[in-house]
Amino acid sequence: MGRVLLVRHGQASFGADDYDVLSPTGWEQGRMLGRHLAAAGLAPTSLARGAMRRHRETLEAVCEGAGWTAPAREDARLDEFDHVAVVAAHPEFAARGADHDRRSFQVLFEEATTRWTTGVDAGAGETYLAFRSRVQAGLLALAEEAGAGRTVLAVTSGGVIAALAAALILDVDLAATPARDDVLAGAWQRLNAVCINTGVSGVVVGSTGLRLLTFNEHEHLDAAALTYR
Repeated sequence: MGRVLLVRHGQASFGADDYDVLSPTGWEQGRMLGRHLAAAGLAPTSLARGAMRRHRETLEAVCEGAGWTAPAREDARLDEFDHVAVVAAHPEFAARGADHDRRSFQVLFEEATTRWTTGVDAGAGETYLAFRSRVQAGLLALAEEAGAGRTVLAVTSGGVIAALAAALILDVDLAATPARDDVLAGAWQRLNAVCINTGVSGVVVGSTGLRLLTFNEHEHLDAAALTYR
């Protein structure tokens, strides 16, 4: 039996010119996770990450904290969907999009992603179904690495983890071409809303397939370091 550990990136730079950069808190969250995993005796047999800067920096911080030096495989299938394009496609973005208040942005974000998952704003770059297909293929590639007794740790994003967790909970065929499923989309949105920066979700890879073992574990964080955005 193998295991895949999906790690959400550390806090990025919300409201800054370049969101795809870890904040000082994000760097420390990564180091805290690394120290925690090392103290628990975890030694991954391989490392992977998405192609985004926040994925790379988070893994660097985790490795720094844990003392790991192994190289990591980059896989763009683990990248987040383009939330900027999805939010910008919302018809009220021009009126509300300039507001960087986190609460106001969350309302706009949830409305925009609802439109995106139902295909209303399918022109906002990558479609929701294409996103699902991409990230499911990424997980299957990780599962192939996680042979008997092997542990793969992969840094990715909250939307990716939520999509994969929802698919595993609802027993979706990860190799099949995704079709519209409002229940699955709703589960994705609810899980995505509660993903914590550097939260860890565990997937077991066994003879009967993939099973979600844990979701969003974050005991490595103290109250001051716990963030959602």
